Amino acid sequence: MKKIEQCYYYLYYRLYKHSQSSIFSNDYAATVFLYALWIFFLFSIFNYYSLFTNTNKEVNKVLGIIIYCVFIVIPNYFIFHYNDQWKVIVKEFDKLPKEKDKKYGIIVWSIIIFIIGNMLFSFYLLFAQAKKDQIGPYAPEIVAKKRKEDSLQKVQQIEKLKKIYGEDKK
Repeated sequence: MKKIEQCYYYLYYRLYKHSQSSIFSNDYAATVFLYALWIFFLFSIFNYYSLFTNTNKEVNKVLGIIIYCVFIVIPNYFIFHYNDQWKVIVKEFDKLPKEKDKKYGIIVWSIIIFIIGNMLFSFYLLFAQAKKDQIGPYAPEIVAKKRKEDSLQKVQQIEKLKKIYGEDKK
């Protein structure tokens, strides 16, 4: 458990160091980045859950907000910001040797890329499922309406071009 805690602290530390060029304070920017990663992770979990169970997505949104607030925002406040604990964490990891810092940095950035890629892949699977089931933006009535709108736009473009080139008077 101590190793997981240290990994989480190091993730925050790397986000803190990465946000040094931000217009916001480093601790605030690192926290926002950390929350964004949690949101991406939760999105992918709920997308996979919706994909495999075909459940109502509105229930997932409410459940996701509750889980996010109770299990992520509140604990993160006490972990990093209560009594400015983030300062102690940053000072501790600033003492790491260069080679360990580089090795851990590669691991952390790999995890970040994996989380973002996983979320994008889960959305891809959801859209593929929607296309297969012909629901959402792929429902037959929506597709037909879009085709009709596209046809009308093409006709209007042709009429404009005829006016521009004077072919409407022939």
